[in-house]
Amino acid sequence: MRRALHVERWGDPRSPRAVCLHGVTGHGGAWRRLAETRLAGFHVVAPDLIGHGSSPYEPPWSIAEHVDALVATLGEEPSLWVGHSFGGRLAFEVAAARPDIVERLVLLDPALQIDARIALYAAEEGRNDRSFASFDEGVDRRFQESFLSRARRDDVAEDLAGYLVESEDGRWRYRYSQAAVIAAYGEMASAPPPFTAVGVPTLVVLGADSYVPYDHLRDAHRDALGDLLEVVTVPGGHTVLWDAFDETGDAVSAFLERT
Repeated sequence: MRRALHVERWGDPRSPRAVCLHGVTGHGGAWRRLAETRLAGFHVVAPDLIGHGSSPYEPPWSIAEHVDALVATLGEEPSLWVGHSFGGRLAFEVAAARPDIVERLVLLDPALQIDARIALYAAEEGRNDRSFASFDEGVDRRFQESFLSRARRDDVAEDLAGYLVESEDGRWRYRYSQAAVIAAYGEMASAPPPFTAVGVPTLVVLGADSYVPYDHLRDAHRDALGDLLEVVTVPGGHTVLWDAFDETGDAVSAFLERT
């Protein structure tokens, strides 16, 4: 079953394409700032993943289903692929399954493989009702939940507008399926494809204080890619586009110029 995803778009459709994939509990619209600044020369397409935003919510929610839905929706145009967190894992999976459509990879604090205990904790937390008395309370709580230390509140609020919405009971909730998010944490605990299967220029941007691990994979990644791999660490936590937008954007721009 191939499902069509909702897609946000920026830029000239005649320009080279960049595909941007959000993480769990996120949405395609959160790529707006990067699309309008550091990716301004691209036609940026940013889908809502299965179970998020305006895309279908029904299961299955496996990595294979996500990959199938992405390819079915976006087609086979060779592109730059950018992914944050679970979106980084999915971009990597697409590159392994369909190397013909991935020219370069940018992985922003990617959840390529997380510890099973962390995945279990996150999945259990995902079962709780995540609702707020107001939009402002939801934005404030995002700083606590995402361990943000350097983000600008106005940027977070702008990214969440239209995605954190008022429910019929008067509480404010995010537009995603809790079940799909829980399933994604289980998928992130599985082993990724071998790094030798993804031989394209790759930038990995890590948050200095992130809770998502990469160090246990770094040596194998470097052995497989050699000079094709660049790893940059920026200040702040896991959500690097909020905590370190300028530093992350600089790293992305420099990588695109070099490659």
